Amino acid sequence: MNDQRSADDEDEPREYSSPACYLHEFESHNRIDSASRVIRATPEKIYRAHLDPQALMAWLPPEGMTGRVEQFEPRVGGTYRMVLTYEQPSTAAKTTENSDLVKGRFVELVPGRLIAQIVTFDSDDAAFAGEMKITWTFMPVPEGTRVEVRCENVPSGIRPEDHAAGLASSLANLAKFCE
Repeated sequence: MNDQRSADDEDEPREYSSPACYLHEFESHNRIDSASRVIRATPEKIYRAHLDPQALMAWLPPEGMTGRVEQFEPRVGGTYRMVLTYEQPSTAAKTTENSDLVKGRFVELVPGRLIAQIVTFDSDDAAFAGEMKITWTFMPVPEGTRVEVRCENVPSGIRPEDHAAGLASSLANLAKFCE
């Protein structure tokens, strides 16, 4: 196999990988990152873990972070507001030196199957501007449920390797919470 890329290949997606994560970068304004994991739990149990704010804060914050929900309306059109705080100050923080303020809106809810939401980060840095769509899908498999998270229009300020690690960590936390 030829490992050299031609000039024509520049438009092809570049793939990054880490445990359970697959990232695809198209153009910086339309980057799509995704990750998946099989969890030994029913799709309904995993779906419920996304729509209960206490459960969500038990598993969503990646390793090295904690979270709190300030507002949560789990219905189509409903909004939420959460703060994710880094245990140590981080250059990855978007709102303050150690936190991310995330505002979201539920755009699609299919019980036991799918959750789609639009999120924005409260940040003065243009690299974190714009709306990112996050879609969680839950597919039954013999071992339990394949959970996939797909993030579209990922802000350019989120480094692919940081996002891959965060998604993998959240999925591992979700598995521990639900199994």
